[in-house]
Amino acid sequence: MSTREHILAAVRTALKDAPAVPEVPRDYRRDGDQAQGAVIEVLVDRLEDYKAGVTVVAEAQVPDTIRGLLAGAGTYVVPAGLDPAWLGWETDLARVKHDGGRHGTLSVTALDATDAVVTGSAVTVAESGTIILDGSPDQGRRAISLIPDHHICVVHSRDITQILPEALRRLDGTRPLTMISGPSATSDIELERVEGVHGPRRLDVIIAT
Repeated sequence: MSTREHILAAVRTALKDAPAVPEVPRDYRRDGDQAQGAVIEVLVDRLEDYKAGVTVVAEAQVPDTIRGLLAGAGTYVVPAGLDPAWLGWETDLARVKHDGGRHGTLSVTALDATDAVVTGSAVTVAESGTIILDGSPDQGRRAISLIPDHHICVVHSRDITQILPEALRRLDGTRPLTMISGPSATSDIELERVEGVHGPRRLDVIIAT
C-alpha cells in the first residue's frame, strides 16, 4: 500500500461512523435594500470610523484630488493600468514609479523607499467599509498596496455594494484578492492601537460619483 492509499484508508475509517453533514442554510441576505446615495453615506461613515481619509467628488475632479493628496510625496508608485488621465497634471515624471507592464516590477526595497501609491479598486462593501482589490491592471500586484506608507485608492460609486454577498458575485475568486478596511492597524496586549505594522499607515479614499 502506498502512502497515499494508507492516508486515504485512515480517513475513510475515521469517517465511517461520522454523522451526515447537515445542509448549510442559505437564508442570509443576498442583496442590499438601500438607495445608492444612502449606501455611499454608510461607506463614508465606516471609512472615517476606521480613520481613513474620504473625499467624495465628481469623476472629473479625481485628477485634482489625487494631486492634492500627493502634494507632500517625494515619489509615488502607480500600477501599469492606472488611468493616465488621473495623472495628467504631473510634470515631474521622476516622481512617478511605474510597476508592471513594460516598466517591469519594482523591488521591495524600491517600494519601501516610495512615499505613496495610487490604485483603482475592484468592488467596495459599504456595510463593512471594505475595499477589495483583485490585481486588475489599475490596481496592480498586492505588494504595491501594502508596502508604501500612504495608499490613495479611487473607488467608483458604481462599484460600491451595500453588503458582502453582492460584492462577491462581482469577483472572480481565482484572482488574488486584497481586502482593505482602513489603514493598517493592530492592538498590543495593553489594547494600545498601533498603525502601520502590516501596511500603509495612511489610507485616503476618493469616491468618484
